Amino acid sequence: MSRTDVVEGAAPLESRAPRPENEIDASAAPGEAPFPGMAWIPGGTFWMGSDRHYPEERPEHQVTVSGFWMDRCTVTNADFARFVEATGYLTVAERPLNPDDFPGAAPELLVPGALVFRKTAQRVDLKDLSHWWAYTPGACWKQPEGPGTTWKGRESHPVVHVAYEDAAAYAAWAGKALPSEAEWERAARAGLDRKVYVWGDEFSPGGQQMANIWQGEFPWQNLNTDGFKGTSPVGSFPPNGYGLFDMAGNVWEWTTDWFQERHQGNGGKACCIPVNPRGPPSHGGSFDPCTPEVKIPRRVLKGGSHLCASNYCLRYRPAARSPQAVDSGTTHIGFRCIVHVTER
Repeated sequence: MSRTDVVEGAAPLESRAPRPENEIDASAAPGEAPFPGMAWIPGGTFWMGSDRHYPEERPEHQVTVSGFWMDRCTVTNADFARFVEATGYLTVAERPLNPDDFPGAAPELLVPGALVFRKTAQRVDLKDLSHWWAYTPGACWKQPEGPGTTWKGRESHPVVHVAYEDAAAYAAWAGKALPSEAEWERAARAGLDRKVYVWGDEFSPGGQQMANIWQGEFPWQNLNTDGFKGTSPVGSFPPNGYGLFDMAGNVWEWTTDWFQERHQGNGGKACCIPVNPRGPPSHGGSFDPCTPEVKIPRRVLKGGSHLCASNYCLRYRPAARSPQAVDSGTTHIGFRCIVHVTER
């Protein structure tokens, strides 16, 4: 089953998220989509960030972006498999590690692999991520939970264990690009400015589950009320007002912006609204201050994942953002692509 098949059959129109209420530029798409399964995101000015949640989302400010095309769904295992078959590409998780990049790391961990989530048996200290993340030799997109597991049977699930370099390589091969943080958030909000979620302010309108997130107390109690313990097939939940699926939950998504601790904003001045911002010009300030000896820059992830829970990571919101080391993919990170109208 292809990604296009999933998109066309995933959700009836009546289950779509509300249509944009305050769309600034509702102009029609400039012709047909450059590739199947893409939606037109009209350009305009919107409110980015949030002053009500996590500090790194501040300040809430206005941003203007130009129109672009975006994949309706995240890139799936089947999509990525076609890329690998055509190019012979080897992901970062499948390559040997450079000891110089990981000073002090145990030699047995300096082998190809990736971080895999392990549900705990009981409540744990939420400040210690090692309780539920385990570096697993052999884990990669083909073996999501490590040796003995496979992506087969999950063809329509989002590909995971993709580092930034892997996502960028796929995008280039496909004739597309990765979105900036502003572009991603513009697409996720779909005109619903200053709303908490991509579908509005109510978490579960009419009792309907709107995204694949963690139900229960993270990381030990997964109530599984949405039917998915891990990733879900793309298109399993209602799309937003632009027809985009999984802009909240399922997997985090890479953007091109280097991470900074807060938005630069515009000082509340209408004259200074950023146009097509791309984040900091260099990675100099993106290093993790908790591990200053590790000089691996971080880029911004958006959207939250199936591991986001209200008691720990309330980040299945369009304003939410997370720093991620560019050399690392995990079991809850994927991506989707865009096409600028000037690119073709």
